[in-house]
Amino acid sequence: MTTEQRKKPRAEDDWTKEIALLIAVVVALLCGAWLAARLGAPFDGQPEPPGNPLSFAVALAKGDYTWPGGAADAVAAGEATLLVVAALAVYRVRRRLRDRPDVDRAAGHLARGEELGKLTMKGAAATAERLGVRGSVPGVFIGRSVHGRQPLFGSFEDMHIDIWGPRTGKTTRRAIPAVLDAPGAVLVTSNKRDIVDATRGPRQARGQVWVFDPQQVASEAPAWWWNPLSYVTDVARARKLADHFASGSRDADAATDAFFDPAGQDLLAHLLLAAACAEAPVTQVYGWLSNPKDDTPERVLRSAGHSMPADALNGVLTAPDKQRSGIYGVAQQMASCLINPEVNRWVTPVSPDDRRLEFDPAAFVRTGSTLYSLSREGSDSAGPLVTALTVAVVEAAEEYATTQRGGRLPLPLVGVLDEAANVCRWRALPDLYSHYGSRGIVLMTILQSWAQGVEVWGERGMEKLWSAANIRVYGGGVSDTRFLGDLSELAGEFELREYSTTRESESGGWSGNRTVNESVRRERVLQVSDLGSLPPGRALVLASGTKPVLVETIPWWQGPHARSVQASLTKHDPAPRA
Repeated sequence: MTTEQRKKPRAEDDWTKEIALLIAVVVALLCGAWLAARLGAPFDGQPEPPGNPLSFAVALAKGDYTWPGGAADAVAAGEATLLVVAALAVYRVRRRLRDRPDVDRAAGHLARGEELGKLTMKGAAATAERLGVRGSVPGVFIGRSVHGRQPLFGSFEDMHIDIWGPRTGKTTRRAIPAVLDAPGAVLVTSNKRDIVDATRGPRQARGQVWVFDPQQVASEAPAWWWNPLSYVTDVARARKLADHFASGSRDADAATDAFFDPAGQDLLAHLLLAAACAEAPVTQVYGWLSNPKDDTPERVLRSAGHSMPADALNGVLTAPDKQRSGIYGVAQQMASCLINPEVNRWVTPVSPDDRRLEFDPAAFVRTGSTLYSLSREGSDSAGPLVTALTVAVVEAAEEYATTQRGGRLPLPLVGVLDEAANVCRWRALPDLYSHYGSRGIVLMTILQSWAQGVEVWGERGMEKLWSAANIRVYGGGVSDTRFLGDLSELAGEFELREYSTTRESESGGWSGNRTVNESVRRERVLQVSDLGSLPPGRALVLASGTKPVLVETIPWWQGPHARSVQASLTKHDPAPRA
């Protein structure tokens, strides 16, 4: 006696389903006609049909029974209408199921229903009520759960980090909705004009719109200006501003010198502090850097009471020529964005009687206004100024929050740091991320890959930023197998049950005894290949305290602001006018 596992072959020309469907349609029509004749015959005084649909069909075919007409026709028409409606409904459901991405099958093994917890509208609304925030939206919209189609939100004390590859819809599906739903002030960084054109119209209805565009990304005229030195109120802030210039003025993989780079950054910090004390424009810093023998900044620092920075500056001025030239050269390279006169019009007065508005971060965070900071990446980027302006606004919001009830902003400030690794290299961000959530400062850092974050913050810094965020969103388009492997592991496993049939055979034929065997093995809910090929419109969301959930992301044109965004694009986007 032998045991053999048998598998049923699948033929490409198998018409079993189609034949079964045809038989079902014929039976449904026959039953419908019999029921129509049975209900309609008494109204017209006609005899009732035979007792069952089969006898009715035979009698009708032989001529032994005549269709009653009249009321029976009306009933039959009603039945046909219902049948057509039902068929259309089934067709639409089947088509929708057929068009769903294959990855949606994983949604049933991820978070759903009550497991979504605080991500649901009810959970986010409870947090908003506790924080005293009232508005049409209880938090930062993420999308709809694929399983159950529940709208999901990050609360107004959650911090976000997003990783979306190129052309995956991060602006249309994530950044723009977050800007439009924000209840208070909004801060946006980007290297493209699309988010500005799409949202500035709706945001103007809530407050003033400021577009910081020193590199003409959106062709914005410098109708206002901001003085970076207004941020420099002490030595610590001078060092922070110098760090923004240092991190934004060179490529992430550029070689650095262990002596000259830190010394050049310290020199730049001391000159920024001197310019602030002298109430000089920020461009004066580059003028001092061009003349290493000028001791004016040292004298300014001493007269302002900053003796230690003055001593440090004197040490550089009196150093050997080669050493001094090297330090000044590094500092010059860090401040190279100040050479461009077009950039300077945004950060200095254009004349002694300049009547343009001067941007005040402290006043901005107390309103419902919007600030867009735009820059291109590269060696001549205005990114250091974008980073400095971003930090000035966030720190002004933090200072204002400390004076309010609970140490939080009355209305949350939403910061969408799109292309953060390119135009807003804020190196201290990972250390501050979790703290800002408790102040009502909701930041969303958007990157194109894990490696982008590593270039700016290093491996440990990027891990710290990822861990400090409460809402972590992966929107697809990434081919980093290590990162995708970590996501796959976090998504978990499920039990896959498989069945096989065996039949016992004896000499001379099959005995007919059949055994069904069940085997169970563990499978990843989402394989690395599933995450690497995640289609547009799907995202994996990992929130603190909640199982991962597969989400359908919603573009702005399917949201409540579609008309106002379209009107804004028509007015500001140059493409429609062309």
